[in-house]
Amino acid sequence: MSKATRANTQSPAPRGGDRHDLIRVHGARVNNLKDVSVEIPKRRLTVFTGVSGSGKSSLVFDTIAAESQRLINETYSAFVQGFMPTLARPEVDVLEGLTTAIVVDQQRMGADPRSTVGTATDAGAMLRILFSRLGKPHIGPPGAYAFNVPSVRASGAITVERGAKTTVKATFNRTGGMCARCEGRGSVTDIDLTQLYDDSKSLAEGAFTIPGWKSDSQWTVQVYAQSGFVDPDKPISRYTKKEMRDFLYGEPVKVKVNGVNLTYEGLIPKLQKSILSKDKEAMQPHIRAFVERAVTFTTCPECDGTRLSEGARSSKIKRISIADACAMQISDLAAWVRGLDAPSVAPLLDALRQTLDSFVEIGLGYLSLDRPSGTLSGGEAQRVKMIRHLGSSLTDVTYVFDEPTIGLHPHDIQRMNALLLRLRDKGNTVLVVEHKPETIAIADHVVDLGPGAGTGGGTICFEGTVEGLRAGGTITGRHFGDRAAVKDTVREPTGTLEIRGATANNLREVDVDVPLGVLTVVTGVAGSGKSSLVHGSIPPGEGVVSIDQGAIRGSRRSNPATYTGLLDPIRKAFAKANDVKPALFSANSEGACPGCNGAGVVYTDLAMMAAVATTCEECEGKRLQAAVLEYRLGGRDISEVLAMSVTEAEEFFGAGEAATPAAHRILGRLADVGLGYLSLGQPLTTLSGGERQRLKLATHMAEKGGVYVLDEPTAGLHLADVEQLLHLLDRLVDSGKSVIVVEHHQAVMAHADWIIDLGPGAGHDGGRVVFEGTPADLVAGRATLTGEHLAAYVGA
Repeated sequence: MSKATRANTQSPAPRGGDRHDLIRVHGARVNNLKDVSVEIPKRRLTVFTGVSGSGKSSLVFDTIAAESQRLINETYSAFVQGFMPTLARPEVDVLEGLTTAIVVDQQRMGADPRSTVGTATDAGAMLRILFSRLGKPHIGPPGAYAFNVPSVRASGAITVERGAKTTVKATFNRTGGMCARCEGRGSVTDIDLTQLYDDSKSLAEGAFTIPGWKSDSQWTVQVYAQSGFVDPDKPISRYTKKEMRDFLYGEPVKVKVNGVNLTYEGLIPKLQKSILSKDKEAMQPHIRAFVERAVTFTTCPECDGTRLSEGARSSKIKRISIADACAMQISDLAAWVRGLDAPSVAPLLDALRQTLDSFVEIGLGYLSLDRPSGTLSGGEAQRVKMIRHLGSSLTDVTYVFDEPTIGLHPHDIQRMNALLLRLRDKGNTVLVVEHKPETIAIADHVVDLGPGAGTGGGTICFEGTVEGLRAGGTITGRHFGDRAAVKDTVREPTGTLEIRGATANNLREVDVDVPLGVLTVVTGVAGSGKSSLVHGSIPPGEGVVSIDQGAIRGSRRSNPATYTGLLDPIRKAFAKANDVKPALFSANSEGACPGCNGAGVVYTDLAMMAAVATTCEECEGKRLQAAVLEYRLGGRDISEVLAMSVTEAEEFFGAGEAATPAAHRILGRLADVGLGYLSLGQPLTTLSGGERQRLKLATHMAEKGGVYVLDEPTAGLHLADVEQLLHLLDRLVDSGKSVIVVEHHQAVMAHADWIIDLGPGAGHDGGRVVFEGTPADLVAGRATLTGEHLAAYVGA
C-alpha cells in the first residue's frame, strides 16, 4: 500500500468548527440575574426550571434569544434596520456559540377583528389560492376570496404620455371577497343613541354622556359646538333632519375652532374610529362599561357572520365554499383536502395538507380557520406559532419555548414532548422554560435557577442531568417527585348552580349541576369545552368573580402598587401625616421629577440603534422631586416605601406610626398568593407570567363575591408553589366561598371536592360531560382519559 493510500484511511483531524458545541454565557446581569455563567450543550433539549420569578426568562429570552436576534438584525443595512424593532445588547460579559434563535412565546395574538387562525398562519392564503384555481364558478384571483379585500370599481379619463399626449377613457375593477355590509368583520354594531347624549339638552349645556367628553374644555366637544353645522344652544331633540344628519353622519371636513384648524366628523363614524375599532379588553374599565351599555354586536345578516361577499360564497369545490371550509373543524378540513385530486395544483395541496396535519398533530385539530385569533388562549397561541416550524428543513437552529405545556391535558403533554424531541433530533438546540415534571423528565440537560424569586433568585442552583436534579437538594429537586393524594373526605356542598341546555361553541345541550360551597375542578382535554361551560354558561352576574388568563395591561410606569390600588391609601397616609396633597406623592402627577417626567430614566433615541436609557441625574431614578422626598411617614420617604418588598411593607403598615389598615389588607392578599418577595415599585413589565397571574388573583380577591371562577391558576407556577395555591383555595372555600377551577394539573384535581370532566375528545368530539363526582370515584372508575392519568399520578 502506498503512503498516499495509507494517509487517506486515517480519520481526519478535528476541525476548529467542531469545537463549538456549547452556548457559553458568562456574567449575565439582566433583571435579577446575579453574574450568571452557564454552558448549554447544542443539539440537545435543555429545560430551565426554578420558582416563578427566579430568572429563567431573563436568562433564556432576555439574554440568549435577545442577543441572537440583535446580531441577526445587525446583518441588515441601516436603512432596513430603521424599520425593525431596536434591541439593546443584554447586560452580559460574554455570549459565545449562539445560533439563529426562533422564539415561540405565549404572547397572545392581536385581537384585531380581522385576524383569524387562517390569517395568522399560511393555511388561509393557501386555501384562497386553491379556490381561485378550482372553484366553480370562477370569480377571480385569490383576493376575491379574502374577507380583508374590498371590491373596487373606478372609471374616468386618464392622460397617456406616449409621443403626443392623449386622453383615453379607462375603467378599473378589482374583485374582493369582503362583505360590504360588515366590512369583513362578521358582525355589525347597533348604537343606542340615548347612551351618547341627552337630547333634552343643548351642546352648550353638556348634552354628551360619553365618558371624558366635557363641554367646557374638551376639544372634541368644541368641534361640534363651533362647527357651524348645528346650533350649540338648541336642544338636540329640536334639530332639523339636515342638522341631525350632519351631527350623526357628517363626512370629515376641516373647520376652524378658536383659530385652530380641526377636523369635523359625524358622531357615529367618530366613535367607530376612536373607540369601537379598539380591542374591548384593552379599554379602561369605565370606557368598556360604556361600550357594553351603548353598543350591541349582532351577526351580519348579509354574510351570516362568514365575513365574505355573496360571490365568494357562491364559488365551490365539491359543493364546499371557502366559507364552509374555514368554518370546518381543522381535522375535518384536513380529511376533505386529502380527498381532492387535482394534478394542476398538486404542490399546493401537499403544502396545505402538511399545514393542516400539523394542526392536528399539535393538538389543535378542534380549531377552525375562521376562529378569531384574539380568542385563543396563551397556550393555543403558542402552539399556532409552532405550526410553521414543524415541517421546517432548517437545522442547527435554537428553538426557545415558554412553557409549551401550558393549557394542555396530561394526555396532550405526551404529544408535545414528542414534538420537542423531534425538533431536537433534526439537529436543533431546544431551550424550554418549564415547570411540568413530565417535560423536565425528557430533558438531556437541566438548568435550575433560584433558590428563591426576585432578589432571592438569579443564581444557578443546579446544572446536569434529570437524575442529578432528583438527587440534588434544590427546591425543584426536592419537589420533583411530589404527588398530591386524593382526599379521604370531601366537603359537602351547600347548594348547586344549575346549568341547563348549554350550547356555547361545541357544547351539546349540556345539563350539569355545579356544587356550591366546595372546590370544584372542571377538566378535560384541550378543546373539550371547559371554558365554554364555565365562562360561557355561568352568568357573570352579582357574586361571580371571574379571573381569566388575560394579559395584565400596563406601561413601564405601572407597578404592583399602582395595579392593586395599594398606592392610593399609601399616598393618603403620607399626605395626612405631612398635611399636603396626595397628588404630590405620585410620579405620574404633581410630584413627578421634571427632569425625567417621573420615569426615573431618560431615553436617548439613536435611530436604528437601540435607545439608551440613563438614570435621571436629578432624581437618581427615584422618579420624584427632591422636595417630595423630604416628607416622611414612620421615618421613611415615599421612594423608600416603594423599594420595600411586600413582606417588609406588610410589617411597616401593620403597626406603629405608619399603621394603615387599607394598605395592610392589600399587602396581606399579595402575601397570601406568594408574592411577598416583590418590591412595591417593580415595573409590571419585568414580572414573569406566573407573577402576573398571581397579582391578578390577589387583586380580584378584594371583590365581594360568593363564587370565584379561576382559569388555570397553576399556569407559570413552580411545583413548590402549587402546594401554597391549594392552601389558598382551601382558605377561600373555608371562608364560605364557592371556587370553580378550570385546570389540568393533577395535584389540583386530586385536591378537589368535586370533578366535572368534559370530553371525550376535542372539538365536535367533545362538548359532553363524561364524568361527575369525587376524585376518588374518578380514579376508581378510570373510565375517562383524565381518570387514567389521575390514577397514574396518585399511584392508584
